Order: sequence, then structure tokens, then C-alpha cells
Amino acid sequence: MTLLEYLNRNDRFASGSGMLLTCITPGVGVAEMTVAEKHLNGAGVCQGGALFTLADLAVAAAMNSGGCVTVGIENVITYHHSASEGQHLTATANLGFNHRRIPSCNVRIVNDEGMLIASGTALGYRKEGSFDFDGLM
Repeated sequence: MTLLEYLNRNDRFASGSGMLLTCITPGVGVAEMTVAEKHLNGAGVCQGGALFTLADLAVAAAMNSGGCVTVGIENVITYHHSASEGQHLTATANLGFNHRRIPSCNVRIVNDEGMLIASGTALGYRKEGSFDFDGLM
């Protein structure tokens, strides 16, 4: 099983929220979602927690692409524009510093027109265990 298949199958919160990892390469993770009614907040736009989860999923893929189990310890996100129902969003995370214990990532969420919806940074913690997978994708 590839890391992409493993994470898509086992991240039940993200998959239950309509999010999917679409690409993992060394140090890079890409996750996508289409904003649905269930993602809307009281103002009728995509809820910040849904955007945060999409960003976090891409970060998890980037940080775990080397095979060492890495969990998040800090995430900071900035919301630049709202996203509305029907918009397709793509989060791309890039490993910025590949420290053996505390790696960091940058992440950007854009819509299909390339408009920046949100951006952020993340820190992870590398545990002792490793993933057993047959390639990234």
C-alpha cells in the first residue's frame, strides 16, 4: 500500500469531511476538497475549521513522506479570502526545514482561479516509529 492510499484510508476525519490527498512527493503533500453545504458556517461561507483540516491533511502528507511517523505540534493559519459552496480548493504543503525531530512546513490553499484562500505554517514532531509503505503514490 502506498502512503497516499494509507493516509486517505486512515485519516477518517478528513475523508469523512470530503477531503482527499491527491499527491505526495518527497517533502510535498497536496490535498483537495470541494466546498459543500456541510462546510458552511453561519455566514454562508466555508468554515475556518474545514480550511484548517484541509491544510493539516496536506501538511501530514508532506511531513510523513520520508516514512517516519510525524504528528503535528503547532499550526498557524491565516484566512485571506472566503470560499463559497461549490468552489474546489487545493492545499499544497512544502517541507521547509526537514529537522530530524521538529520539521516545519509552509502550506497554501488556493481555489480553482488561483486565488489565495489561506496560508499557514506547521511544526511537527517525529516519533520513533515508521510507516511501512510501497512508495508515496
